[in-house]
Amino acid sequence: MASTDTGADAGRNDSPAAGKSPDTQDLAGLEAGLDALESVQAVRTPLRETLSRKVLPPVTAVALVLVVWQLLVWAEVAPDYKLPAPSDVWGEVTDAWRQGTLLDYVWTSVSRGLLGFLMALAIGTPLGLLVARVKFVRAAVGPVLSGLQSLPSVAWVPPAVLWLGLNNSMMYAVILLGAVPSVANGLVAGIDQIPPLFLRAGRTLGATGLRGARYVVMPAALPGYLAGLKQGWAFSWRSLMAAEIIASSPDLGVGLGQLLENGRNNASIAQVFLAIFLILLVGIAIDLLIFSPLERRVLRGRGLLVTR
Repeated sequence: MASTDTGADAGRNDSPAAGKSPDTQDLAGLEAGLDALESVQAVRTPLRETLSRKVLPPVTAVALVLVVWQLLVWAEVAPDYKLPAPSDVWGEVTDAWRQGTLLDYVWTSVSRGLLGFLMALAIGTPLGLLVARVKFVRAAVGPVLSGLQSLPSVAWVPPAVLWLGLNNSMMYAVILLGAVPSVANGLVAGIDQIPPLFLRAGRTLGATGLRGARYVVMPAALPGYLAGLKQGWAFSWRSLMAAEIIASSPDLGVGLGQLLENGRNNASIAQVFLAIFLILLVGIAIDLLIFSPLERRVLRGRGLLVTR
């Protein structure tokens, strides 16, 4: 009889849950779930599925817009000097390509926009970190940043021309004044959303000062910071277009904004449409090639990317 009880006791002691409190069991279950989450292998999406989900919808939308556009032209809802046919705009594209100026238009604006955005990133990031972490600076500078972000960037073009003249420095000044507040405010918003437990854990482990900012604050605030970067690029691009439209000089070259203004001066609605489409195309390309991959990588690293 004693041997039977001993065997039963031994069977109970062999159970993994034996002798563990409910909290310990919950913790073990959580660790097992995290291990299972980390062990999930990424499955490469087939090319056909990628084309059908990501390429076909925008191509279909563009084709639909072109069809509706052509139907409006055939219906003569507006005279041709107000609404050009798609073939007229395509003729402007081919003419600019044959003359070797099409890529020059794009590169002139894109190079300025990217360089100005990188400068805004270098200035806005430490500024946002300082505003978010120092109460006095936040009280003094925070409202100013919010006001600058709401100010139309085109308002900076006249004073920038008077201060710096018609040169690239004026262009970059307008970009910085438009983009820095967005980058800084995006980082501030991201830091405000960090759970306090993360900050306390970082301080407990010795991550204070610059080490805390590098290893705790910036990684935890990355989603909000990335949203601020996307908005900062949008402000950079819009600020640059406003500066190129208003300020023209042979020394500045012909960017997309200047191309748009030249179309207006020449009463060429086809050229105006060409400039608008190129401006839109660059904005879409930057988002698809730079920001969308970064956003997917951040979300995937946090287990937030849902595949459907």
